[in-house]
Amino acid sequence: MAGESLRYLALGDSYTIGEGVPHAARWPVQLAAALRQAGVPLADPDTIATTGWTTDELEAAIDAATPAGDYALVTLAIGVNNQYRGRSVDEYATQFDALLRRAIGFAGQRAGRVLVLSIPDWGMTPFAAANGRQNATTSAQIDAFNAAAAQVCARHGVRFVDVTPDSRDHGMAPAMLADDGLHPSGAMYALWTGHALPAALNALA
Repeated sequence: MAGESLRYLALGDSYTIGEGVPHAARWPVQLAAALRQAGVPLADPDTIATTGWTTDELEAAIDAATPAGDYALVTLAIGVNNQYRGRSVDEYATQFDALLRRAIGFAGQRAGRVLVLSIPDWGMTPFAAANGRQNATTSAQIDAFNAAAAQVCARHGVRFVDVTPDSRDHGMAPAMLADDGLHPSGAMYALWTGHALPAALNALA
């Protein structure tokens, strides 16, 4: 099985690395497992992701990791820390475009093998409420970052998977949160996996 497995590269930040949840509960790992259940022999992901990373920090980490060879599937989820640190949407769009081009390259220049997940609305969490950040401004900024990412994805023919509504519908539910009251639990990541799975199946068909 291992010799026949398709390779998967997951790029991102705390949401990709699964801050506060076990390895098996991370959404990229859940996605790989769901694809295997569906008959696609996809390996667990090679992951380049760390809590707190912005777009430029992920870019530098990719340079350092130098992932080699073509991947059957590449996922990218990045940008929340750009927004959190007050950086501009225009800067994000430029840096996200560069990251997406690299992701397509890792997929053997097959844009259809790349999936991008939207930025969840962390403003709808107990952490945000406790820090005075649960407000319309945070949500509006996240919408602007996601709109920029979706436009870049459309230009490159990359699928954009919108998980932001889940964060808004369930962001205050204890079962959907890790212990820090900010990051998603495995249950929330299962919802994200459910959205990503059809796109991944289509990509790998």
